[in-house]
Amino acid sequence: MAIPEEIINEIKYRNDIEQVISPYVNLKRRGKNLVGLCPFHGEKTPSFTIYPESGSFYCFGCGVGGDIFTFTKLIENLDYIEAVRLLAERSGIAIPESGYDDSYAKTKDTIYEINRETARFFHEHLMSPEGKWALDYLRGRGLTMSTIRHFGLGAAPDSWDALINHLKDKGFSISDMVRANVVGKSQRGSYYDRFRKRVMFPIINLRGKVIAFSGRAMPGEDKQGGKYVNTADTPVYKKSENLFGMNFAKNHCDERIILVEGNMDVISLHQAGFENAVAALGTSFTPEQANIISRYTNEIVLTLDADAAGQKAVRRAGEILKNTGLKVRVIVIPDAKDPDEYIKKFGKERFSALLEGAVSEIEYKLLTAVKDIDITGDDGKIRYLHKAAEIIAETGDKLTADYYIGKLSEKYGVSKTALQTRVRELTRRNANAEKKKIISDIIKPKYSANELNPEKRKFYTAAVAEEAIITILLQNPDFYEYLSQNLKSEQFITAFNRRIFDAVLQVIERGTVPDISCFGELLTDEELGFLTSLYNSEKYRKNSLTVLKDSITVLENEADKIELSKTASLSDEEWAESMKKMIDKKRGMNNG
Repeated sequence: MAIPEEIINEIKYRNDIEQVISPYVNLKRRGKNLVGLCPFHGEKTPSFTIYPESGSFYCFGCGVGGDIFTFTKLIENLDYIEAVRLLAERSGIAIPESGYDDSYAKTKDTIYEINRETARFFHEHLMSPEGKWALDYLRGRGLTMSTIRHFGLGAAPDSWDALINHLKDKGFSISDMVRANVVGKSQRGSYYDRFRKRVMFPIINLRGKVIAFSGRAMPGEDKQGGKYVNTADTPVYKKSENLFGMNFAKNHCDERIILVEGNMDVISLHQAGFENAVAALGTSFTPEQANIISRYTNEIVLTLDADAAGQKAVRRAGEILKNTGLKVRVIVIPDAKDPDEYIKKFGKERFSALLEGAVSEIEYKLLTAVKDIDITGDDGKIRYLHKAAEIIAETGDKLTADYYIGKLSEKYGVSKTALQTRVRELTRRNANAEKKKIISDIIKPKYSANELNPEKRKFYTAAVAEEAIITILLQNPDFYEYLSQNLKSEQFITAFNRRIFDAVLQVIERGTVPDISCFGELLTDEELGFLTSLYNSEKYRKNSLTVLKDSITVLENEADKIELSKTASLSDEEWAESMKKMIDKKRGMNNG
């Protein structure tokens, strides 16, 4: 059963959509609506729109949309019930324990409990005589006992079933342990601890809950599974949507966030007083992680090597970060392989100076480009200047370009005009390439097989008519009686629109005036975004009933065309029978 409608309405009443979204998105008023840069994808031009009148939002760039519950669900990485609970707690509303199906929420709660108990088990083993090998390793890496406790570090026993037996004693089932990914199942059907004789790093989300683990093998040991074994994605964890250390860093990042490569770098920096350090989780830096960081700070500092891998990482991170509004700077770690080693060798004061001297992304690229080119001769200088011109042209900012053109011109003794001319040529080339891409995106088939409604390309006219019908019904539920007499959902040609239409009918038939919140548990996130775009459309506000009648007619005609196209391969007898059915169907509709 759904959460009672009166509870949902009360939560909505106490949580204005602008107040819910504004902590995450910088909003500007545009007429009666508000706009901002979408927090769910990178963009330069605001396409994220809030409709205060309907209490909904929609992004014209990525298609995400919904109400306060949808937004909270997506931005906080929750399921629907958890989002409702969170907003209810914020506004002091109690949700009755009975009256809704919370089986998925209970599954997630169980996984959280398993993870918490597992973290406690690993930490206690670390502090026991049997875990001395792991504690010696961590102390040998320079970590204090206070830091070890602060991060909840632990050790997995060298056993196949120690954790299984411990969790069984706590009342957890094997199936839930497997779902939490702390226990694995072999091809023979036996169960085993996934983490064995490893130093354990619990991963904690922004709300302070243990959501996953990263287990490091001891140096020099040949461990099956590699140096690290990490929790796979579970109902409470997606590695692309979380950052190690962010639960602490979010409280210390007014100036900036430092992005490092590994867990030990994060811990070492926090211990040294740099509590704004975070790391990606066993994967490349992702747009989702960039969006999380952009919610808490205005600047990110990348601490990466100056080798080819480091340059590639900076380029990738730069592409991801360029539309987040974050200022990007880069530290090249000299005479050390990572921040952890640098602080041990030179101290935190030197690292602080390194941090303050972090260069811009473009300056980093210019510095690293010269490493592979011998500039002692004229040929090398010319090669480097051509490469530098390409880097400057990528910025797309005239003031930035002019600044670095001036610096290079003075340093290498070349004409500023010549360098400007080359940068302009490359900028135009880049702009033309971007324009071609945009044109290609426009002229290529608009609806691919991966779109929400893959049948729209094949049945475009019918799909547009279906969308008009859904839109008009959403905005004019009093047309329900007319529609019920003149159209059945089976007459919808595309399956996607038929599902949306059925959901709208279901809401109206239970006596509810449809708004976005009515569909939170009926539709997927993608479907809800699509429905939100229809709900707020101005296209059919005028002459709605006339457009509705015309759309029904169009849909009937398109159905006839499809039926006729099928008859081309029929025998004479089959064709005659098919035509008779079509005529009978028409008569039945007209009589009805």
